[in-house]
Amino acid sequence: MIGTAIAGQKFDTSSILNAPLADFIVRHQATLGRPGAGPALALSLMLVAIVCAFTALCYAELASMIPIAGSAYTYTYATMGELIAWIIGWDLILEYAVSNMAVSVGFAAHLVDLFDWFGWHPPLRWISPAYLPSGMADFKGNLLFDPGWHFGFNFPAFLVVMLLTMVLVRGIRESAETNNVMVILKIAAILAFVIAGAHFIHPSNYHPFAPNGWSGILTGGSIIFFTYIGFDSVSTAAEEAKNPQRDLPIGIITTLVVCTVLYICVAVVLTGIVPWQKLIDDAAPVVNSLKQLGITTHSITLHWVRLAVLFGAMMGMISSLLVFQLGQARVWFAMSRDGLLPKLFGRVHPKFRTPSTATWIAGLLVGIPGGILDIGTLADLSNIGTLFAFVLVSLGVIILRYKQPERRRGFRAPGGLAAPILSVLFCLLLMSGLPILTWIRFFVWLVIGLSVYMLYSRYRSEFCPEDRKR
Repeated sequence: MIGTAIAGQKFDTSSILNAPLADFIVRHQATLGRPGAGPALALSLMLVAIVCAFTALCYAELASMIPIAGSAYTYTYATMGELIAWIIGWDLILEYAVSNMAVSVGFAAHLVDLFDWFGWHPPLRWISPAYLPSGMADFKGNLLFDPGWHFGFNFPAFLVVMLLTMVLVRGIRESAETNNVMVILKIAAILAFVIAGAHFIHPSNYHPFAPNGWSGILTGGSIIFFTYIGFDSVSTAAEEAKNPQRDLPIGIITTLVVCTVLYICVAVVLTGIVPWQKLIDDAAPVVNSLKQLGITTHSITLHWVRLAVLFGAMMGMISSLLVFQLGQARVWFAMSRDGLLPKLFGRVHPKFRTPSTATWIAGLLVGIPGGILDIGTLADLSNIGTLFAFVLVSLGVIILRYKQPERRRGFRAPGGLAAPILSVLFCLLLMSGLPILTWIRFFVWLVIGLSVYMLYSRYRSEFCPEDRKR
C-alpha cells in the first residue's frame, strides 16, 4: 500500500466518486483520481500513529473490563449489548476478509517478482488482477493493460489463500517463538532495504516534499493506515499486565513508535531512490524499485538484497494472512455461538477440532475476490471498516464512563475523556480521506448487515425470548 499512499491513484474518467470525501467537501468538484502524499508520507505515518495511540488506549480500557481475551466483538457484546456487537462483528468481517484480500494481492506481486528473480515469467493475465482501475505499465512506461477490466485472474493470490486455509483447517497453534522469528525476519528485510537503498538516494526526488499539500498528506494517511491494522492486539494484554495502568501505555506507545520509525525509514528511502510518481498502483513498490535500481546501476549487491527483502516480506505476509484468516473464522464461530449467524459457521471438524466450515467459507470469500480485484480498492474498504470499528469502540468507552462509572477497570485511559474523544475525531478525519465510492460501498455493507440482523439474527439470538424465536 505504500506505493498507492505515495503516488495516489489516477483514473481515465473524472468523477466525484473517485474524490476523497474531504477533498470534495472543500473543492466541490470531480477528480481524475486521488492525490498521494509524495515524500511527505512521513507526515502521514505520524498522523496515523497518533490516531492508533488514542484508539489503542480505548481498546485497552474496554478489554480490561471483561475477564477474557478476545476481539472487539467480544468486548462490545459483554459491555454494550447485542446490536452494537453485531455491527462490530459485521464490520470485523469487512476488516479481516478485505484486508486479507489486499495482503494476498501484495503477496502475489512479491511472488511474481521472485519468479522474475529466477528468470521465470508466467503469462501476465494469470498473475494480474482482472480489475486494474489505473491499468498496468512496465518499467519503461509501456502500457500492458488498459484501465478497467480485462480477461485474467490473479492465481498466486487465490492459491496462497487456499493453501493457508487447508493449513488452518488441519489446525495450527501460534507460539511466541514462531511469532518472534517472523517479526525478526520482517525487521531484517526492512533494515536490509533501508541500509542498501540509502546509498542510492537522490535528494532531488524530495522536491517538492508535499506535492499535493495537506490533501495529499491526509489521503496518504487514509491509505497507509492499512499497515497498522492489527496493532490493537497489544491492548488485549490488559488483564495479563502486572501494572496495567503503567505497562499498557508504555507497551502501546513503544510499539507504535518502533513501527512508525521503521515505516518512515522505508518511505524516506523509497521516495529518495525513485521519483514518487513512478510508484502508482504498484503492489510491490519496494522490491520493484530495487529491481529497477539494480538494472540501472548493475549492482550485484542490490540483486541479492532484493532477494532478501522478497523473502522477508513474503514471510511477513504469510504470517499476516494466517492470523487474520484465523481471526475471521473465530469471529464467525463466536457470532454463530451467540446465535447471530447460522450454526453452520460453528461446526467443528470431528478430527482436527477446528471451525472447518467457517474457515473454508472464509478462504473462498477471500481467495476469489483476491484474484479479481486490485490492492487499492481492497485496502480502502478494509480501512474504512476498521476505522469505523475504532470509532464505535471509542464511543463505547465514553458511554460506559457515564453509564457504568463503578464498573471495575484494570486499565483506564489517561486524561479523562481526552483519549476516546480524540480517537473518534482523528478516526473520522482519516475516514474523510477515503474516496466517496468507498463510503457508498461501506454504507451498502452496513445496510446489508443491519437487514440480516433485523430479519434473521435477532430472532435466533441466545437472548431472544422463546416465544419470539423462529
